[in-house]
Amino acid sequence: MTSRRSFLKTAGALTAGVAAVGTAATGCAVKDPTASNATGQENGAERVRGFDRGLLDAMAVAVLPSSLGVPGIRTATDAFVAWADGYEPVAEEMHGYGYADIRYLPADPSPAWRAQLTALELLAHKYGATGFAAMSVAQRQELLGAVLRDQRGDRLPAPLDANHVAIALLAHWSSGPDAWDAALGARVSPGVCRTLGDATRKPLPVTTEPKA
Repeated sequence: MTSRRSFLKTAGALTAGVAAVGTAATGCAVKDPTASNATGQENGAERVRGFDRGLLDAMAVAVLPSSLGVPGIRTATDAFVAWADGYEPVAEEMHGYGYADIRYLPADPSPAWRAQLTALELLAHKYGATGFAAMSVAQRQELLGAVLRDQRGDRLPAPLDANHVAIALLAHWSSGPDAWDAALGARVSPGVCRTLGDATRKPLPVTTEPKA
């Protein structure tokens, strides 16, 4: 089980670059996608939604901090799926200060991520396992280490810029308020609306014991 000290060290490194990471599904107004729909119609093209949850959940246990516990890992994975399913490909970006040109979001990364989950299953068979989910957590981490050994960088990318589903999941979680709270040991919850009366109050501590 990941100790608090080692987790804080890891989480601190991850959140060091959150200012450059797109905040994932946080803020005052969050679009609630219909994640139960298998397909959606966008701009006349049918879009496939969803992931193989058996594979994704098995990967999440190997990638996300064990100190989150089973419920926390499940919550983080659910949030990632909802965000990915609700993503609108090539949507017009919000207009920021300093530029007048119209910019668009990237294409949908989910098809590549789904293919990568399938590849993990195929690789598990080549390792002699009956499936990726059937491997121990340590074995899954070893397999993922082999897959991601060529990845470079000293910080996580924005989730949309992740070129592997494992990195996308971790980046999505690390850019959210739960990761900040865990790293700082206090409920700062950045990106979440609070009343003005709470602005000067000292943040409450988070529970340090692993969740059941």
